[in-house]
Parts: sequence; C-alpha cells; structure tokens
Amino acid sequence: MSENHASPSAPVTAPVTAPAAASAAASASADERAGAPAAEATVASPAAAQQTRGRREPMFPDGPAPDPAGSHHERRIRSFQPRRSRVTTGQGEALRRLWPKWGLDIDGLSKLDLGELFGDPELPVVLEIGFGMGEATAVMAAADPGTGILACDVHTPGQGNLLGLAERNGLTNVRVANGDAIILLREMLVPDSLAGLRVYFPDPWPKKRHHKRRLIQPEFLALAATRLAPGALLHCATDWEPYAEQMLEVLSAAPDFENTQADGGFAPRPEFRPLTRFEGQGLDKGHVVHDLLFRRKAH
Repeated sequence: MSENHASPSAPVTAPVTAPAAASAAASASADERAGAPAAEATVASPAAAQQTRGRREPMFPDGPAPDPAGSHHERRIRSFQPRRSRVTTGQGEALRRLWPKWGLDIDGLSKLDLGELFGDPELPVVLEIGFGMGEATAVMAAADPGTGILACDVHTPGQGNLLGLAERNGLTNVRVANGDAIILLREMLVPDSLAGLRVYFPDPWPKKRHHKRRLIQPEFLALAATRLAPGALLHCATDWEPYAEQMLEVLSAAPDFENTQADGGFAPRPEFRPLTRFEGQGLDKGHVVHDLLFRRKAH
C-alpha cells in the first residue's frame, strides 16, 4: 500500500492490528446526526491541564479539524459513525508536530495536486479509506515506498498513531486525510488521478435497516471509477460474509469494473495486504475473510 522514497528495509516497529471498521470517514455520523460536528477526542493528560483548557479551545490548533467540510456540502446518510477515544500523549504530540507537514483536512473547497502533496509528480498514489490505528498502512507503505498512500479516516487517535509510525520508520510516502472520503473523491480529486483504492474491513452495518449505510454501493463505485486511472485496482476486504456477498454482487454489476478473478469470485489475499493480528484471531475462530480485487476498465 499504501517519498519521496523511504528505504524498503525500514522496519515498522508497531504490531499489525486490523483497521477499525472503516468507512467513508467523515466527521458527522448518519442522517439522524446529520448536523452534528465530529465527536471530540480526549487527551490522556493530567486532570489539571484538562481543567485549565477552555471548553472551546481547539485541542490541536494546527491539527485535524473537527468538521472540515462544515456546511459547505450537503448532508446525507453516512457510512460511518463517530468514535470517542482517548488520544495518548504520543499520538497528540505526533498530531501537533506532523499534521502541518503530512496531514490535510477534507474541506471540499479546492482540488488537490497529489504530486505537490507528496513532493513527487511521478509518484502513483493509492487512496485508503479507513485505516484504524494505521499499523497495516505503515507496513504496506514500508514495503512499497514507490507508491504514495493517501490514508483517510476521522479517528483522531489513529491519525496520530499513523503519523507517529510514519515518522519513526521514515515513511515519507504517507499522507493522512481527515474527513469524508466521499467529499474527497467528488470535490478534491481530479479524474484518473488515483492508482488504486483500498477499503479494508469497512463497517458492515449488519442490521437490514442499516444496509443503506454500507459504503460499497453502486453510487460510490460510479464516483470512484471517475477518479481511478484506467487499470487501477480497487481492493476490498471484509470478514462479514453477508457484506462480502453484497460487495461481490455490486462490484460484478458495476459497468466500470472487471473482476481480476477468471471465475468471477473472491480473490486470495494478496501478499501486499498484511495479515493483521485481529484477522489472525478471527481466522483461528473460524471467521472467513474475503478479498475482492477489481480493476477499472479502460474505456
């Protein structure tokens, strides 16, 4: 997955864990919370410091915004839900120091120049939607320094953790985007600009009435196809079998994509996607993880 180019031998020291239920990553939740700002993270800091911090004072003045798109774009049913988590001291320090360098807010107000963002106009860039704590992202970035990874999520601790991993392991091919990936795709990326798209373990929304919140839908695929270069790989993975079946059905029917598998089914896990600790525990319990590898057709 996914400097200017870090050494491929640079070790990634953190254990690999699964991305948290990933999604189109934004700062508000579903339709019933459509107007609400992002859930604020809390910092694991001394009580006295928390008492003196003004309630309205931003936790990271130069870091990720709580609701970067604000009211600039329409609200809709979202495929994610906010998660309140504590930001450790190390994660907070990484956000304060590294966000101005490697982070960006998805405000939907301007087009991104990916070559400028990564400091290399020739670098192919893959978008990863939902990266959890970022360990798997860091492993893939270290293994493939010739590919830039634009990693999108709204989980503040995960953003700080990934930035810290990137710094410690010399991974200059990682950028962290905060906000709604749909707005990023639709408003901020130009056509044919992505070399790939990865959606690993998105929220399965298991209840039938919530299926409309699932990310992998025909409308999403139509949008993604416009931003992927011809031949670019769309890679999804899930351990929720009913969602895997829906993904396969929707992707197989998408006119802009073709299955890389000759039999039209699921793919073996490719070597570049790390087997995470969470995934290994699930496999030990008999869970089945499905990978789907589709390419954007060249029209």
